[in-house]
Amino acid sequence: MIDIIINLALLSFLAISAIAIVRMKNLFAIIMLFGIFSFLSASVFMVMDAVDVAFTEAAVGAGISTVLMIATLALTKVQDEKRPGGHKPWLPLTVVIVTAAALVYGTLDIPAFGDANAPSQKHVAPQYLQRSIPETGIPNVVTSVLASYRGFDTLGEVFVVFTAGIAVLILIGGVAQPSKRKTSRKKKNA
Repeated sequence: MIDIIINLALLSFLAISAIAIVRMKNLFAIIMLFGIFSFLSASVFMVMDAVDVAFTEAAVGAGISTVLMIATLALTKVQDEKRPGGHKPWLPLTVVIVTAAALVYGTLDIPAFGDANAPSQKHVAPQYLQRSIPETGIPNVVTSVLASYRGFDTLGEVFVVFTAGIAVLILIGGVAQPSKRKTSRKKKNA
């Protein structure tokens, strides 16, 4: 019973923060709400016993993304501006509704969460649980799966996140033009 209350509370907070994000005009407040949304998502993953995904969501979603968005905001305007001619939300709304319907339809036949008869519980999980410690020497099964069995995949994910972070930092910092560098050096020397 307490699990249902926690799940409903987290879902309600996620919905409230999503609606607030859509309704706000102050970009700093939106960034802060995105951070809150990421922490709430991490909490949902914790309740679902997906500690590794929760940690990643908290670190990347709430941590790095928030810092990068605040750095971007320092170089832009604080307030969202209306475009001339207005905004017609019908096409994006239609795309979102069709995509949501397809996702919901795609999840109708998946097994229930934690179902003991699910294919992943019958084929893959028992092998990991039985062979993890003898094959890898790592006592934590989740760590052995991420670090050993899926080590190249995890390394690839880390590389993608690192590359994206560097690309964003380059975009935010920009590259100074050579002529600007010379004039700024002359001013410093004078």
